[in-house]
Amino acid sequence: MADCSRTVDDVKSLMESFSGSGPQQMTEFYDRWAPTYEQDSNALNYRPAHLAVDLVNSKFSGSREEAQVLDLACGTGLVAKLMSELGFRHFVGVDCSQGMLDQAAKTGLYQDLKLATLGAEPLPAETGTFDVVIITGSLHEDYVPVSVVREFCDALKPGGFACMTAVDRKTELGDKYRASLQRELQLMEEEGRWTHVSTHQIEQYMLDVYRDDKQNKHYIQGTMYLYRKSLN
Repeated sequence: MADCSRTVDDVKSLMESFSGSGPQQMTEFYDRWAPTYEQDSNALNYRPAHLAVDLVNSKFSGSREEAQVLDLACGTGLVAKLMSELGFRHFVGVDCSQGMLDQAAKTGLYQDLKLATLGAEPLPAETGTFDVVIITGSLHEDYVPVSVVREFCDALKPGGFACMTAVDRKTELGDKYRASLQRELQLMEEEGRWTHVSTHQIEQYMLDVYRDDKQNKHYIQGTMYLYRKSLN
């Protein structure tokens, strides 16, 4: 049974245990993290999944029971849990970690779960299949390359929604990634692939484990984007 008493210090220790930045090391790290991932997300007050689901739900006007949802970097299945509470029923999850997919399978919410490393392998999704594509937390210079955005746009049906959240790391690499992502989103709009619906700054994206001083909580900031695929 997973430990429900995980603390910020536990998460910090886990993150500090990660060494290396290659795909294999990343996969192994998330495999280790999977059993306590949701407890740790709660400890960090991790908000992107909740905010993204609420935003999609506020804009989606079709049948939730019939909508096809592609949950990228699905982790243990938090997005599907939240969306199912709002009436969505059909989910396909993709993640690089088999351990995470095993946890997601236990929810019983996914019609299919696919093991794939975003960017390193082709996106395992057919063109024009999904009403919603959602990716929370993984648009980051160490995880998912900006090029993946075009792949999941292709997976959308005309009129479908893509919702993305990205952490705003105040580093040189973080600034470069954010600028590259925003250029790509703008370019795809100029090409007529989709239209911009909204962009929201997230002041309290998640706790910053490296700045938590017990007395004052410090948060990492982030950004949430919503786009709608063009009808033609």
